[in-house]
Amino acid sequence: MAENKTQKTDVPVAEFLAQVEPERRRLEGERLQTLFTEITGDPGVMWGPTMIGYGELHYRSRAGREGDWYKVGFSPRKAKLTFYGLKDLPEQLELLGSLGPHTTGAGCLYVNRLEQLDEDVLRRLIELGWAREGTVEYG
Repeated sequence: MAENKTQKTDVPVAEFLAQVEPERRRLEGERLQTLFTEITGDPGVMWGPTMIGYGELHYRSRAGREGDWYKVGFSPRKAKLTFYGLKDLPEQLELLGSLGPHTTGAGCLYVNRLEQLDEDVLRRLIELGWAREGTVEYG
């Protein structure tokens, strides 16, 4: 089976965040780094060139793909903030309506501005994703 293209790297998270543009997105990324670390107790690791992941889990898809990934994470992309692991569980899906303006993709949650989100709801979404144990089944 082929390895995932996106792997953990040795790039320090702070080094990556210092280079994020525009400035608003960099500040949001720094705030999220603090928030995710506070909630998870994990300092985060760079996965690929732009994703910050916290914790690790094993996943298996119905198509037979299998590998290791992070439990929760984010990427401060120029166009939108992208969150991972925050919409995988039924409890998380119930909370999304209270989060604030967002859109979703296959495994992601997209947000234009961090300030528009309900931080208590975001915290709870992170907590639920972080609490997952064992192998996660997808698709």
